[in-house]
Amino acid sequence: MPGDEQPCVFCEIAAGTARTRLVHEDPHTVAFFPLEPATLGHTLVVPRRHSADLWAMDDTTARHVMRTVLRVGRALRSVLAPDGMNVVSSAGEAATQTVFHTHVHLVPRRAGDAMGRLWPAAGAGFRFADDAAADALAARVADAARAASESEDDKREVGQ
Repeated sequence: MPGDEQPCVFCEIAAGTARTRLVHEDPHTVAFFPLEPATLGHTLVVPRRHSADLWAMDDTTARHVMRTVLRVGRALRSVLAPDGMNVVSSAGEAATQTVFHTHVHLVPRRAGDAMGRLWPAAGAGFRFADDAAADALAARVADAARAASESEDDKREVGQ
């Protein structure tokens, strides 16, 4: 975390200096109940190493976080037997991120709970102008994903 930012409460939790209801910890991640849970069992998984959001994490840290998401998510399903579960990581203010330390929400769901809908009602979401516009964007994203994958492969080869 850069020195000119405010203290990070998730860094404090990861360091064991802030009070929390910890449900899992390992050398790379911690999982705990938020102060204001949306539902029974709502849990946050965070990397111990500070990163602002999902896109700022390195691949190794992302793998550790997702391993913990699966482990804790399975535990929540076992203990609470929810009807479903949302797995959410918001990145940036427009996506409703309020704590700028990467975190993944595990939100056990039941019909009629306080969480509400995450997606627009049918017909209210984004619509492409036509198939050509959708195809063009799909091609651009595929090219960018391919380039990112090739770049990651190059980095691995250099590191060998």
